[in-house]
Amino acid sequence: MIKEFMGNDFLLDNEPALRAFEAADKMPIFDWHCHLSPKEIYENKQPADIAYLWLGGDHYKWRAMRSCGIDEKYITGDASGYEKFKKFASIMPCLIGNPMYHWSHLELRRYFGIYDILNEDTADDIWNRANAAINAGGFTPRELIEKSNVSHLCTTDDPADSLEYHILLAQDDSFKCKVLPAFRPDKALAVEAPAWKPWLNDMENRAGRKIESFVALCEVLKERIEFFDSLGCCASDHAFTYVPYEEATADELEIIFNKGVNGEAISLVEADKFKTALLQVLAAEYAKRGWVMELHMGAMRNNNTAMFRKLGPDTGYDSIDDKEIAQKLSRMLDSLAVEGNLPKTVLFTLNPKDNYVLGTMLGNFQSSEAESKIQFGSAWWFNDNIDGMREQMKTLGNLGALGKFVGMVTDSRSFLSYPRHEYFRRILCGLMGDMVAKGLYPNDEKALAKLAEDISYNNAKKFFGI
Repeated sequence: MIKEFMGNDFLLDNEPALRAFEAADKMPIFDWHCHLSPKEIYENKQPADIAYLWLGGDHYKWRAMRSCGIDEKYITGDASGYEKFKKFASIMPCLIGNPMYHWSHLELRRYFGIYDILNEDTADDIWNRANAAINAGGFTPRELIEKSNVSHLCTTDDPADSLEYHILLAQDDSFKCKVLPAFRPDKALAVEAPAWKPWLNDMENRAGRKIESFVALCEVLKERIEFFDSLGCCASDHAFTYVPYEEATADELEIIFNKGVNGEAISLVEADKFKTALLQVLAAEYAKRGWVMELHMGAMRNNNTAMFRKLGPDTGYDSIDDKEIAQKLSRMLDSLAVEGNLPKTVLFTLNPKDNYVLGTMLGNFQSSEAESKIQFGSAWWFNDNIDGMREQMKTLGNLGALGKFVGMVTDSRSFLSYPRHEYFRRILCGLMGDMVAKGLYPNDEKALAKLAEDISYNNAKKFFGI
């Protein structure tokens, strides 16, 4: 029997899966890792058209269009929104097996009420109907967030950010979703990067004083953590190819700091010494406040130099790295645990070869301070597809406590991305239903519903202290 395309039983192959999804689907969304703009949420402007909503800044779609031979003019160039939308529609039939095919149709259905299949033939009609819906209202950032039943979201914010829009949003009682900052000190840690010195200048301007030593940098960052905390921050986020661990003396750290200030070459070992020491300082502050530390590992960024020079970062030229991560990650977590400074932590890998590395690393550092204090983060970026999500959850189920999992992250700059949570919840419930069908878990509707509700929302809310 051929199933209906994306019907009510989409990804749900039996009765236990369907019943579990009924429970999951009712839960709110806690979007604890995203890249939405607090400025855009505050200003709450009406979008111009579906091309603006769908294609602006979405490097997932850009990569797919490039793979199908679409000229850059229609991706990041000066073509009209209509032309870009038409080109994207034209490649849709080629995306069989790509989660973007499902995401796109979920978004058309959930926000626009459009159940037609998007392709070159239907593009004009869908363009007109979607834009008519947008023009009728209900598509501002806040309205889309509220339609998506989002209770809280955590943006991604540099320590030097003013957080002015978080302050304004916190004062606005008319918007029920809580928009919280998340501390992202990647630029502070990247002492070897050309952008570090300009960032330090920005940080000095924000702090209102010179930062002339590693010790002074740590003090300023502690002050910024306190400021973020005052606005409800409950999470920090760090992007590493691998989590560093190299021990250093205080004198060595000051030498490396001064090299960064003076624009001198910094070796890989020196950079790792700096990152290690600074991350240890920051993690201790997170632990004091009950924050969650997120560690994202495994991205190889900006691979295409010519396009990086033309378009900059986050434009679709990143991929998966294959470095070994276990030894240094273990030493970093252990160094924090020994001092009583290990915060609640979520470990993400972009390389699925490391699923079992992280799945076993969790058990080394669990404690009664929090349920599943060390979490295995959801399948991320290139892995947030059916196979990637199932494999991540199967790994966690095999090695840990899947029932305590904190679930999905949107990890997106688009206000139309929230159906990805439905996608995740369907995959989760389908996986549980498969286990029941194979006799691997009891056909207990109450137990399955609780698991679905907890993994979809309750666990994350509790873990992040909301």
